Amino acid sequence: MITGNTIRGLGYTPGLQKPADYIAVKMPVFSFEKLRGADISLGPEMKSTGECLGIAKSFNEALYKAFLGAGINLPKHKKMILTVCDESQEEAIDIGRRFEALGYTIYATRGTARCLNEHGVNALKINKLEQESPNLMDLIYSHEIDLVIDIPSQGYEKSRDGFLIRRYAIETGVNCLTALDTANALLTSLENAENRTMTPIDIATI
Repeated sequence: MITGNTIRGLGYTPGLQKPADYIAVKMPVFSFEKLRGADISLGPEMKSTGECLGIAKSFNEALYKAFLGAGINLPKHKKMILTVCDESQEEAIDIGRRFEALGYTIYATRGTARCLNEHGVNALKINKLEQESPNLMDLIYSHEIDLVIDIPSQGYEKSRDGFLIRRYAIETGVNCLTALDTANALLTSLENAENRTMTPIDIATI
């Protein structure tokens, strides 16, 4: 009544909104490749420089469109690097298992590789940056890696090794994730992407 009219008088129907015909997924877009020296690991501060929108009649298609709009278009070579801090290794087991089921070759640093292999996930051990070749830098510079998932330790004491992995990945055009919930969302998208015909949606008509 603030406007001097009722809800019905304004043309609206009181009550719960009817289910929408479409689902929209908004995805942040980052520009770390343009910011030399910036750490791409995410925290509570706002780091995205834009966003994109995926719209479809199903959640999985909308999610897949959102990832595509954000520039993550997989797979290419079906090779990835997975390295996580000690406190995230247990959660990374399912991540590795699902990527392996999609046909990915998984490279991991010693601790992560040992954890994955002990739980039945085939991971190839790769040396850290400061160790002898072949190491993580050689893999990234080979331009045959689709994705780097690097989960840093929480707090301010983040390793220089992890920082360099993330920077080298971004600067060579390799997709890099620093949160396991994002990795889970990407997996859901990839697992439902095969044999899918995406439907264009005219947002001006919905």
